[in-house]
Amino acid sequence: MSNEIQLASGRQGYSLNGTLLEICSCATPCPCFIGEDPDGGECFGVIAFHLEDGWIGDQDVSGLTVINVAHIPGNALAGSWRVVLLVDDKATQAQEQALLKAFSGELGGPLGDLAGLVGEVVSVERAPIRHAARHVEGSLRVEGVIDAELQPIQSSPDGSTATMHNSAFTTVKGAPAYIGKTTKYRVNLPEHGMVWSFDGRNTIQTAWQMEHRP
Repeated sequence: MSNEIQLASGRQGYSLNGTLLEICSCATPCPCFIGEDPDGGECFGVIAFHLEDGWIGDQDVSGLTVINVAHIPGNALAGSWRVVLLVDDKATQAQEQALLKAFSGELGGPLGDLAGLVGEVVSVERAPIRHAARHVEGSLRVEGVIDAELQPIQSSPDGSTATMHNSAFTTVKGAPAYIGKTTKYRVNLPEHGMVWSFDGRNTIQTAWQMEHRP
């Protein structure tokens, strides 16, 4: 198989639209999201990319989810993340390979920049992912691995969810990043030294878009 994914029509690269959901050990709102140092000097996080629609080369990856379970040892923008990558088990083998090429940075573009923050990919695993979060309300579950319940922070006088705009990790200009807290947040990957439990900590969800057409 060629190392380059492309459509028969000659279209190359990727175009992905969906949401980014961050859940982590920081207080609310997470300082990492605006480029500041994490609370306590390190961050224990889950970053879920839910692809509402999109393609990578000749593969339609709409409806799939990719998750980074990450230990971030300092400022998020400084890199050196230690990551376990979870790929939606609904993906076909071809879809999985396309997702891995894109999210590993192999295809370049903005996902290449994002992948540059990762210092070590400890493991890549397929998993049954249940992503049921909208505007930072709902849940994210991977059986035996991740169990998180989320609720929005309604700090506005009209009861609407608190938001931030145009932060360091914003990819859709002007799109709100909804701010919330976890009522439960558990990660259980003892084989990779990733076991933690936090309640009442940060969660943020925002529209997310990455495109690269070389």
